[in-house]
Amino acid sequence: MNHEPAGPRNRVLWLSTIAFTLLFAVWLMLGVLGLKIKSDTGLMLGSSAAGMTQDEIKAAVESRFEWLLAAAILSGAMLRLNFGIWSDTLGGRNMMLLLLLGCAIPTAWLAYAQNFTELLTCTALFGLAGNSFSVGIAWNSAWFPLDRKGTALGIFGAGNVGASGTKLLVVLVPGILTLVPAAGYLGGWIPGGWRIIPLIYSGLLIVMATAIFLACPRPDRRPGRGRPLREMLTPLRHVRVWRFSLYYVVVFGAYVALSAWLPNYYVNTYDLDLRTAAILTALFIVPASLLRPLGGWLSDRHGPRAVTYGVFVGMALATLPLCLPTTILPLSVWSFTTLIVIVAIGMGLGKASVYKYIPNYFPSDVGAVGGLVGLLGALGGFVLPKAFGWLGRETGFPQAAFIALLALVLASLAWLHIVVRTQLACQHQQTEESGFLPGESVLGTAEA
Repeated sequence: MNHEPAGPRNRVLWLSTIAFTLLFAVWLMLGVLGLKIKSDTGLMLGSSAAGMTQDEIKAAVESRFEWLLAAAILSGAMLRLNFGIWSDTLGGRNMMLLLLLGCAIPTAWLAYAQNFTELLTCTALFGLAGNSFSVGIAWNSAWFPLDRKGTALGIFGAGNVGASGTKLLVVLVPGILTLVPAAGYLGGWIPGGWRIIPLIYSGLLIVMATAIFLACPRPDRRPGRGRPLREMLTPLRHVRVWRFSLYYVVVFGAYVALSAWLPNYYVNTYDLDLRTAAILTALFIVPASLLRPLGGWLSDRHGPRAVTYGVFVGMALATLPLCLPTTILPLSVWSFTTLIVIVAIGMGLGKASVYKYIPNYFPSDVGAVGGLVGLLGALGGFVLPKAFGWLGRETGFPQAAFIALLALVLASLAWLHIVVRTQLACQHQQTEESGFLPGESVLGTAEA
């Protein structure tokens, strides 16, 4: 039983969750603002557009915009391992402050960008906001006892609902993109149109950094302080770390992919307008984000393996009908959406259960292990949308994307099941020093 006062760790949890939600919204804000940015041909192409046909302009703009998206996603993915280790050694508080203040500058700069080079530079820099996940996971893990880490990490992880932050902002305040005239105010010092959004975000990042600076406990906890880097990287040699990474590709990477890919699927398959497609996609995004705390709580009570097992079984059963051609199983838009929401529920629970594994196995290396798992999951979110689109185009079969998703789910389930069966076969030989957590069943125990 942990008798430390709850106030300091609760301040870490709630303020880090709000900061993560905001940083996640900044990381993915081009998903909505991109429509406005792409319409500004002069900004995207400069003078080179003068000698192009309309088709050439459209292709060039789309190509350059793909570079912007890639820069943001990769910047927020490739350094997750580094930020996890830095959080363990330098403190999560310091690293979260660094991200909030460091990202505020390029976010504000985006509001004043005058050419594609500036756009790309800003995007690569504010894309670092995506690394806030590794920071928050390491920071909260350092403050919470083992029996509460799952719930805490689940609550923190729910901040990835920030993926819909800019979408909700536009929906809740329909005129926000035209609230300020295109010419802005004060001679352009306050920009207008879409440019006001990154400026608002920049201000919120600074406010959030001030709140963390003033309210979060000091001195911070730094479980990696004084440890050599080689020692902190040693756990990455374990096969189970890479197994957890595959699990996270399924529950997070595929979540990011479907969030980006579903609107187009709804439009092309069900002939819906973009607004309706966006609303139906939100029905997928919300449970996949907000059910993460429940997944953490269940993992604390029943063990992460039992929850993850149930998640993969449920996802497989829900995905299977989605793979069938309409000639065999014609799904209505509501039947399709119901199945997608079931998949989302599994992802929401699974994102928490996968991360509950990490402090169970590697209590002193959550930053490094969590950073690697998050890195590979985020890379999955970068690769899978392109893979889904390519499969649909090459096969002429839109459901091919769900076949790929089902294959990932079944591969993860098979690997997990093999581990469980091996554990069952060896259980009679296990002793207390095998690493079992007290009171857990086989499905919740740590592996030998």
